[in-house]
Order: sequence, then C-alpha cells, then structure tokens
Amino acid sequence: MPSPNEKLADSLSVLAALQSQGYRVVRSTQLTRTHRERLARAGFLEEVLKGWYLPARPAELAPGSTAAWFAGMRDFVVGYCDDRLGEAWHLSPEQSLLLHSGERSLPRQLQIWSSDGNNQRVSLPHDCSLFLYRAPKLLPSRAESAEQGLRLVSLAAALVAVGPGFYSQQPIAARIALGLVDETELLQLLLDGSHSVIAGRLAGALRALGRNDTATAIVETMRSADYVTQETSPFEVPVSLLPGGRSESPYVQRLRLTWAQMRDAVIQAFPEPGPVPADASRTLVDVEARYVADAYHSLSIEGYRVTAELIERVRAGNWDPDGADREQRDAMAAKGYHEAHRQVKVFIGQSLEAQGQVSGLRDALGAWYRALFSPSVLAGLLRPSDLAGWRNDQVFIRGAMHVPLAKEAVRDCMPVLFELIEKEPHPAARAVLGHFLFVYIHPYMDGNGRLARFLMNAMLVTGGYVWTVVPVEHRSAYMLALEQASSFQDIGPLAQFVAGLTRAQTTAPLPRPQR
Repeated sequence: MPSPNEKLADSLSVLAALQSQGYRVVRSTQLTRTHRERLARAGFLEEVLKGWYLPARPAELAPGSTAAWFAGMRDFVVGYCDDRLGEAWHLSPEQSLLLHSGERSLPRQLQIWSSDGNNQRVSLPHDCSLFLYRAPKLLPSRAESAEQGLRLVSLAAALVAVGPGFYSQQPIAARIALGLVDETELLQLLLDGSHSVIAGRLAGALRALGRNDTATAIVETMRSADYVTQETSPFEVPVSLLPGGRSESPYVQRLRLTWAQMRDAVIQAFPEPGPVPADASRTLVDVEARYVADAYHSLSIEGYRVTAELIERVRAGNWDPDGADREQRDAMAAKGYHEAHRQVKVFIGQSLEAQGQVSGLRDALGAWYRALFSPSVLAGLLRPSDLAGWRNDQVFIRGAMHVPLAKEAVRDCMPVLFELIEKEPHPAARAVLGHFLFVYIHPYMDGNGRLARFLMNAMLVTGGYVWTVVPVEHRSAYMLALEQASSFQDIGPLAQFVAGLTRAQTTAPLPRPQR
C-alpha cells in the first residue's frame, strides 16, 4: 500500500503535468477530489475563488498569507482571464502605464478590459478584486513577461487613451512613460484617430519634460494633416528634468523621481541637524553605548529570539561556533550583527574624519553584508556563495502589496541609489530615503531590514543626529509606514515615525533590555 508521501508525490505529479501545459491556475474539474484535497492539505494548492485554485509553495510562503497571495496574484489573474476571456483582454490604460513605468505594487482592484466583460466585480483574497469592464473596443496590447504575463496596453496607445487627470494623479508614471514612448508609434495613433486635442496635451507634456523635438514633430505633423492642435501641458506643477537621459530603465527613472518627490517631506518632518561631530571617537563611544539595545530590537524585528545576555556573550567572544552554538540560528545572527556593527562604526569614523562625506558607500555596504552573514557561512548554516552579492532570485515581503524589483533591475538601481545618497545634501533625507529605497529594491535574499537600519543610522550619525533604534514594540507601525511608502508613494508616515524616534532618543537613548 502506498505511503502518505508516495500518495502526495503522485498528486504533485498530476499538478506538475498541468503546470507544464501552461496552466497558471487550476480549475476544480482538472483534478480529482482526492488529488485536490491532498494538495490543499499539504499547502501546494490554495483556493482563491470557488472552483479556482492557485499553486502554492509551502516551503517558502505560508498558504493564505498576504505574501503568498501577492506573490501569486499576477499568475492567478493571467490564468483566470485567459481561461475566461482567451486573449481578448488587457488591463486598463491607466494601470498599464503604471506597470510600464516600473510600479511594483498592483492596485487592490485590477480593471480588466474585455469585449466579453460583464461590468461586474470579482472578489479576490485580501480585499483585492477584478472589475471586468465591457470595453467597446480593445486597444493594442501584449502579454508582458516582466509582469508574469499580464496583458498591458502599449505605451503609445495608453498615453493616447488616458485623460488629463492621469498626469496629476500619477505624475511619476506619466513622466516615465512619456520618456519611453516611441514618437512614430504615437504619431500614427494620433493621426489615425484624428486626436487633435490629445495631440496638443501630449505635445505640451513632452515639451515640459524637455522632449522638444518630439513635441514639435507632433504639432507640425498634425497641422500638416490639417488638424488644429492647441499645445497645453497637463502637469499641475512645473516639472524638473531628469538626469541620466532616455536610456535609463523605468525602474531607475522611478527611483530618481521618487527621491526628488519625497525629499522635502522628509526634511520638513525632522528637526534641524546638529553640526557634523568634530570628535569622532566621542561619537563612536555614544554609538557603542546604544549597541545592546539596537541589536536586541533590530534582530527582534526580524523574528530572531535574541536576549541581552546572548548579545553580551557574543560581544565578549563567549560563543562556540563548533559546539552548542553551531545549530543556533539566533546565535549566528547575533554574532553577524556584532561584526557588521563594527564595520558600520568604521565607516562612520572615516566619514567623520572627512567632515561628514559619505563616499564609498557601495564598498562599505558590501562589507556590512559579508560581516552580517559570514558567521553563518563559517558555521555551515549558509553556503559560501551566499556572500557573493546582489540576489539572483525573486523575493517577496510578508504582509506587503509591494513586490521587490526583479534581479535584473536590482543591478540597474543599486548604483543609482548610492549616487542619490552621496549627492543628497540633507542627512535626514539621506537616512530615511536611503533606508526606504534600500528595502524597496531589496537587493539581497536576506538581511535587507538590518542593513537598511544600519544605512539609516550611518547617515544620521554622520549628519549630526544620533543613532536611532526602532523598538520592536513599534514593529507594526514601522512596517505599515514602509508599506505606505512602497505601495502608496506616501513617505510622510515613515519620515514622521523616524523623526519622532530621533527626537526622543537624542536626550533619552533606549535602555538596555532586561530580558
């Protein structure tokens, strides 16, 4: 008689066969009840709608969690729409432009255009939904591999279709899309559709962004076809030109625009910084005095069960990597945190000696990362290749709508993040935006939260503020503030959260934990 493991293996083989045929979602009719229930119990299948299932990965993401859903949401939407609508569907023009522009969070409600739509809402997990809009006409679109097969309206067609409100509601997406669109394709759509008003709006928007040649070409070509074109910019406020040029990816452009858009809100939330400390040794003594509280809270935020006693034992060298501590993940995390903290202090000391300059951040951060995880490598808990550098796989954040960048985009964006930090004159903006955008990119498979807080504090201390600890008791507010910045482009909650902690801890550092 087959064992339970053999039975599960048989069911997994059936599921694998369906996936090899291209099925992203599974209908209840495609599996026997026995296979379906067995896979669901084991966490390999999750019911999204009655009769509709999404393959899951129980070893990586807990079934039913927000991370599991947002990791698989694109696959489910594509599979569901393909099954119901064939290829005769696409996202709305507005949502297509958002994704074309490098946005990594899907809206809670996806607008699906289809000639077979029924103008009804389809409820999905975690307050998400689809609205199946009956479109009188579909626009040029294609399935985008970067979006796991979601069908997006082409850039040119989407820009022609959206109204002027898009430029005020989504200025970053509008700017990036206008910087990427092909002039010839845009002109063909404008001429074939007799879109003289839209042509004037697009010409005005392009000229506002410095694409004068394209703007003039649109106006002159429309006039040569006997269309009267009134050029007007749809942007509500004047826009500054982006450095870097058109060749940059939408992810890099979004990074630059996000920094420019958010920096003022961060600066306004913070008190004025003090002078750059002239006595580096005195400053480092203060940083060290805050170490135990910092390590306890930072590691606890990441789910490690670390005591103040363990932290002290690791700092004193009273740990045994070849004996009792070898299999203790928490001990390795504490040891790595201590080694990384030492490297951060080296960077702070060097920066203060250079009057607060923060150059060389890329090399410094690589050293922090290696220090953070080398104890686990030496103990055999991680592979040596885990120290190699930027991640080579996709990651997902538990509890977040935001999906971090693809691995290819990480390599484009990290040099630009270092550039933005090093060129930013205000230390509060360096600290908060450096922290936020580091987590937004999520360049490593693990350790991103700890490294982001190291980065934040290095920027605070070298800019005249104090080392600021995020208490584990405030973890929910902290994560919610990061989510507001990542998924809703609102940096205010995070800036106010960090600024409040900095004010409080300037005069009253967090005490050493008693447990």
